[in-house]
Formats: sequence, structure tokens, C-alpha cells
Amino acid sequence: MEECRKLRPGLRPGMRIAIGVGSRGISNLAEIVGLVVEALQQAGAKPFVIPAMGSHGGATPEGQREILAGYGVSEQTLGVPVEASLEVSEVGRTVDGKPVYCSVAALAADGIVLVNRVKPHTDFCGTLGSGLLKMSVVGLGKRSGAAAMHLAATELGHEHAIRSMAAVLLRTAPILGGVAILENQFHDTARIVVVPRDAMETAETALLEESRRLLPLLPFTEIDLLIIDRLGKNISGTGMDTNVINRSVNGYSTSLQRDGQASPFIRRIFVRDLTPETHGNAIGIGLADLTTTRLVRATDVRVTGVNALTSLTPNGAKLPIAFDTDREAIERALASLPLAQWSDARVVRIADTLAVATLEVSEPLWREIQNRAGIKAAGPLRELEFGGDGNLVD
Repeated sequence: MEECRKLRPGLRPGMRIAIGVGSRGISNLAEIVGLVVEALQQAGAKPFVIPAMGSHGGATPEGQREILAGYGVSEQTLGVPVEASLEVSEVGRTVDGKPVYCSVAALAADGIVLVNRVKPHTDFCGTLGSGLLKMSVVGLGKRSGAAAMHLAATELGHEHAIRSMAAVLLRTAPILGGVAILENQFHDTARIVVVPRDAMETAETALLEESRRLLPLLPFTEIDLLIIDRLGKNISGTGMDTNVINRSVNGYSTSLQRDGQASPFIRRIFVRDLTPETHGNAIGIGLADLTTTRLVRATDVRVTGVNALTSLTPNGAKLPIAFDTDREAIERALASLPLAQWSDARVVRIADTLAVATLEVSEPLWREIQNRAGIKAAGPLRELEFGGDGNLVD
């Protein structure tokens, strides 16, 4: 709460303040947004929430409102309005001549405060990642801003596109600053930092480095089969974090030979299901090799397509080979690998790419890591447990 009070200097009673909130599954998101609302109200301001999430939610006001409500961010829980219009206005051009858009509802406010987690991006690596500047461009820009940024990035690179567009927004939109959230390896809130407007173009570099040190990664060099229970937009912008699975949104090699590829080198990825919070958006499933027919049935093809085309990553929406049961998918995956016997397979199972502190591993992998510092067994070795329907027990 003390950190959120730093938003109060410069506020005057009666000011209408738009709080931009995105579509990621951030721990304690509703509580953090509630603290921001409280800090603004204590200064006499009149806060309201706007979805700042590009084309997510099918690029509809109803869809974006529903996503926020699923995180506990709603008019009922916060006691402030949620204005979910996707109407935007062009506010200027970058030095490269690229258009920059901003939410009309945000522009009509007396101030804008952005709330977002800072972490490494899934599409590029640099001194900027996913955070406040990206939210200002893609989130406040709605679908038009997201499309313009991704198009500019194909020509100029992601970091240049985001920074140049954010510079225009900081000159033209009433952005007061942002609330940057850092999470630890256990997907818990590690730190909250209020970033004032005049520090927004520089502050994220250090925050990103801190976030990168906290990023949960798989502690292996090679994995034959990675089983992921669920993917979704609340987990990552690409459904599953590319920093964890080491596959690119623009495609990956299906070669079973490592050939100098970075760690972890994962030969097969099997994704079992979607998260409820993703509302049918299965973007990122194209990075997997196998899936289930239940995931395919749960996919909203239109919503997924809108997101994939807006971000210019159509590979992410492609459906892999689907099987009716987890057992069949796992058997087919193992049969497609050059293994003398299946008991030699290096297999890992995780809930999702945010939750890798606890994982299941096959015996060959356990022998590799059992003496490594910071790793301990949570239980004895056991067989994978399947239900009567042929699917893994959760």
C-alpha cells in the first residue's frame, strides 16, 4: 500500500483516472488493482478501469470485460466503473512514420495509470520486455495499436517499435505512470514498484534484469517429452512462455538432433488442455507437437485467429496432431522418438509454464538432477497415473 501511495503526488480532487489492466494471470492482480484504486480515491480522484489488452477477448468489449472479471477485476469487486470500449484515436506518428493509437476512453481521462507485470518477452530479447511500455502501446492502443506495433516490429524490430511508439504516447496521452509488478520463481508477487511518467522510458531496463533473474526455467539440458497440462493467455501472451519451452512463435525445427540448439532442447511437447481463463483462446498451441481432441473442441477458432493475425504469428494458432486420450498421445509421442526403450525417455510434466517449481520427471532425468542444489524429491518414484478415461490424473 505504501508503494501505491506514490501515485498521489500531483493528483487533484475530482480528477478522472483510467487504470489500465491487462489479460495476464498475475498473482494478486485484483488486490493490487484494489490498492491502486484506494490510493487514487484517498487523493480525491475518481478512478475507473479500462482493459489494456490489445486484441484479446476476441477484440470485443464484452470479451475483454469478461477476462478482467475472471481475475476479480470488475465493477462489483472494485466499486468503480469498467469502461471496455475498443474505440481508439490516432495520437501521432513515430520518427519512422508509424501510426500510434490510444484508447478514446483513456484520452478523455485526466490521467492514466498502467498496471502490469514486467518480465522477459516471448517474441524478442533486449533491454525491454513485457511491461509498462508495451502495455501503453499494445494495451492502450487496443486492436489497432497492437496490429500497428507488430507490423512496425517486422520492419524495425520489436524494441525499437515499442519504444518509439511509447515515446509518442508519453508526449500526447495523460499517462501519470505505472505500477510494475515482479514475480518470483513460484509465481508469487516479489515486488511492486511505482514508476512515474518521467522514468517510464528508462526504469524498465533494470526491472527487466531483475525479472529475468527470477524467471522460472526448466533445470534440464535435454527433454524427450514435455507434458504441459494447460496453456492460456493468462499464462503467457503466447499461451506458454517461449523462454521456458525454448521454441519460437515464428516456428521451430522438428529435428530430433540437437545440433547446437540452446537448452533446454525439447524433442516433443504435448499440451493437454486450455485454462478456463483463456476463454477458448488457444494461441500458442502451434508450438506443441501433440494435443487432445478435448483441447481442440475447447478452442474458439475466431478468438484464436484474431489474436494470431493481430500479432502476426499465425504459426501459434495451428493445431498439432490430436488424440482422444492422454495415454494415446504419450504413447504416440514416445513411439516417435529414437529410444531403445521407453524407460530411457527423459520425460517432464508441468502444470503450465508459470508453474515449474514443482514438476514430475522420469527416472532417467531424476538420476541426472537428484544431487543438484536446490532440488529435492517431493515423494517416491511411481508410475504415471491414468484414470478410467485414459487421461492423466490431475
